[in-house]
Amino acid sequence: MPMKDVYTLEDLRDWLRATADEPLPVRLAVIGDPIAHSRSPAMHNAALEKVGIPARYTRLHVRDHELEELLKLLPRLGFFGVNVTLPHKTAVLPHLSKVSDAARKIGAVNTIVVGEHGTLHGFNTDGPGFVRAIRADFGVDIRDLRVMVLGAGGGAGRAISVQCAMEGCERLVLVNRTIEKAQGLVAELQPLMTSTRLLGPMARLEACPWNDAALLRQLDQIDLVVNASSVGLKSGDPAPLPARLLRPAHLVYDTIYTAARTPLIRAAEEAGARRANGMSMLLHQGALAFEIWFQQTAPLEAMRATLG
Repeated sequence: MPMKDVYTLEDLRDWLRATADEPLPVRLAVIGDPIAHSRSPAMHNAALEKVGIPARYTRLHVRDHELEELLKLLPRLGFFGVNVTLPHKTAVLPHLSKVSDAARKIGAVNTIVVGEHGTLHGFNTDGPGFVRAIRADFGVDIRDLRVMVLGAGGGAGRAISVQCAMEGCERLVLVNRTIEKAQGLVAELQPLMTSTRLLGPMARLEACPWNDAALLRQLDQIDLVVNASSVGLKSGDPAPLPARLLRPAHLVYDTIYTAARTPLIRAAEEAGARRANGMSMLLHQGALAFEIWFQQTAPLEAMRATLG
């Protein structure tokens, strides 16, 4: 039987048989629905091989009603841990023994460690991975930037917004199609943004409607624009921000990594702004997960080489 690209809960129930043809024990995975598109296995298997850990990482297709059983099986099968992607990042929370403060604030987990006695500990590396990506791509720390997050209502946008506030960025503007979601997040993050170190004409933390007039007003006081929305995933999508609103001084980061030149990246090029896509965030959040599992520095270059 050839090795499978994707395993299921049915496979987990008879794991030794299902993985009999794997060259090494499968002890790590990414769980989600769908999951076949995930690039995590190549990245993590390269890391495991580089540091000499005799284990493999795979994909597990898990539907909502299967999640609880799967999590119970992980300790019994000797898993070190798993990564968690959509739609399970929030659903796993009630099943975990312990959750990091950052993951609790974000309200989502993307990395689980199987601890002693079968305990499950949850972390979120999306925010810290984003911070590392910005430092790597632009050579600057988030704390020194005025940041605008497009699509701040949930998912990656929420994780990035929470992380920016925890880092104490200079200014944070949250943009969402449903302005009430951005306003709700502003209320949550206010206690983290009480410092008066930035004295300027605009509030240090605020929600912004998604329209050109409001965005233009804000962008005069912004250094980094982050697209955490899904605008740009589909062929023919417009740029979430048109080039005419951007300036050469802006840094532009699009969390979408499925295309090298998303509509936002093209708009940034037209405006003469520095730009990067989400491949670096994928890399760094994966490296952080590796470090959480194994308490050692991730082999970043080996992991990067798998991403093309």
